[in-house]
Formats: sequence, structure tokens, C-alpha cells
Amino acid sequence: MALVSADSRIAELLTELHQLIKQTQFLLITGQSCVASTQPPRPMQRLSATAKIAGLYNDSEPPRKTMRRGVLMTLLQQSAMTLPLWIGKPGDKPPPLCGAIPASGDYVAKPGDKVAARVKAVDGDEQWILAEVVSYSHATNKYEVDDIDEEGKERHTLSRRRIIPLPQWKANPETDPEALFQKEQLVLALYPQTTCFYRALIHTPPQRPQDDYSVLFEDTSYADGYSPPLNVAQRYVVACKEPKKK
Repeated sequence: MALVSADSRIAELLTELHQLIKQTQFLLITGQSCVASTQPPRPMQRLSATAKIAGLYNDSEPPRKTMRRGVLMTLLQQSAMTLPLWIGKPGDKPPPLCGAIPASGDYVAKPGDKVAARVKAVDGDEQWILAEVVSYSHATNKYEVDDIDEEGKERHTLSRRRIIPLPQWKANPETDPEALFQKEQLVLALYPQTTCFYRALIHTPPQRPQDDYSVLFEDTSYADGYSPPLNVAQRYVVACKEPKKK
């Protein structure tokens, strides 16, 4: 009997441990949605979001909404990890939408494709968000896209110049380094744990196929105007056509 009781207790403890691990993973992957601002989320804002999720103080946000956001962040991470690596034949050049190589001028993103879209926020400010293409009208040369974040789910009708297709292949730094953004190049990068793109400088390009970019986000809350280095996957780094701030 004692042996049976011990086995049962061990099984209970293992179940509790499994649940704790799942909860910890959830807390690590859950972030905040896009902030209606041209600046990345401040460190204090990120800390507050983590505190809410961890239950350190009460908040009116429903648990189901927090869960959906955590699932979204996980899906975005998986999308970045599963982006195929371009492997060409000897002498082949990487195609458009491989790494830093932009789409061709006549390229039209297909329904379901993920893009960076420049939209107007509720307060009138403009921001770059992660969106999904719904359709494209050749008659008006405009896209219909959906905000990828369910919390701010909204359909936008945008001209081509407000859409930047995301890479469809990762560039291999070992064979095609020219297909990557280079150090100090200005880009738009998806801020970690959000669904918004912000201006950033390349700090270090990937050195191996599995590596991310290290970027410095423009942020006036820091003395030099830039955040500490943060990692962003190739999937979520695109060219910024706006001039670099002096």
C-alpha cells in the first residue's frame, strides 16, 4: 500500500511540475500588442505588461485575451523559425524577397501573405503593423489587409506604397552575405513581443543561417537615442525608405 501511495504521489507531483513548466513557457512567450506610437514600447511598459500577466496586480484584461496574444506571439515565432533558407545552384543569385532583397516593382502580394503595412492609429499617428493580405485590386492598385493582432483587428485599404512584403526566404550569410542588411543600415524591424515595426539600425547581421539580426531600435528614452541590441528574425526585418535621423 505504501508503495502504491508513493507512486500516486510522484505522479501527482509530476503533473504539477508539468503544469508549472507550461505556465512558465506561457509567461515567457506572452507579450503586449502594438502600441500606437512611433517609438518602441518603453522598458517600464514592458515590465508592467509582464507584471499583469504574472498576476502581480489586478487588471481588467480578460484571461482569454491574454491567452490569445500569447498564442499569436508563439505563431509569429514559429513562422520566423520555419522560413525556408534559400539554397541556389552555383552561380545563382538570391531572388527577390530573399533576406534583404526587395520585391520586384510589379510584385503583388498574394492573399494570406504577411506584410508590413503603414496604417493610421486611432489617435491619428501612423505606424507600421504586421498585417495579412486579404486581396489586391488591379483597378485601384490598392490592397485590403487585416491587422494580424486580434485585439486591434481591423481591415485597412492601402496603396502599394504603404505595403512592404516580408521575406519569403532566409538568406544564407555563409554563401549570400550580400542578400543581408549590413551593419548600421536603417531598417524596419518587428519589436520583440509586439506586432509593430519600428525604425532600427543593424547592429550585427546574422553570421550563420540560424542566426537573427541584432538591431538597435530608435528610442529617445535612451541617452544615445537607441535601445540596447535586440534580436529580430530575418522574417521580420525589411528596408526602411525613410531617411536616417541625424
